[in-house]
Amino acid sequence: MTLTQLVADYGYLAVFVGALFEGETVLLLAGFAAHQGYLSFPWIVLIAFCGGTLGDQLWFFMGRRYGTALLKRFPQLTPATQQVNRLMLRFQVGVIIGVRFMYGLRIAGPIAMGMSDVSAWRFIMFNLIGAALWALAVSGTGYLFGQTLHWLFADIKRYEEGVLLVIIGVGVMVGLWRRWGRRKH
Repeated sequence: MTLTQLVADYGYLAVFVGALFEGETVLLLAGFAAHQGYLSFPWIVLIAFCGGTLGDQLWFFMGRRYGTALLKRFPQLTPATQQVNRLMLRFQVGVIIGVRFMYGLRIAGPIAMGMSDVSAWRFIMFNLIGAALWALAVSGTGYLFGQTLHWLFADIKRYEEGVLLVIIGVGVMVGLWRRWGRRKH
């Protein structure tokens, strides 16, 4: 089985699972794969929207129900939740919509919001808007990256599997670096 076949077979599942958590790398790669014709761009956006919405809703309700216990169990989340709380005091709607774009706050943000006095309906409404913007912006960036490469290298089809491998490798390294960097702090 080739890499391109794996992307075609499991790409949508990877988008959904990635969108549940901090899935920017997966979503960028999926946008690139859509440009190359392996995945459908509208389906990527829809699946990322659903996964991103569901993930943040789950974290929100986990924060609402188990927030204090989660912070005791995972004390490394405390600084991020404190940062979200400070931001929420001044920019509640903007934070709810934009938290998924803020580095290091994708999981801690909804947990903190769940622990706050934000109503569940208010969070759901603005979370839907944020998920739609995020899914379109991040996957669109991956798609545009593919278009840019196409302009730069007219016969990219000859090299696309190698380019895809390099992009996946870089994405994995960035993801590992982000996780490793958080653990050190």
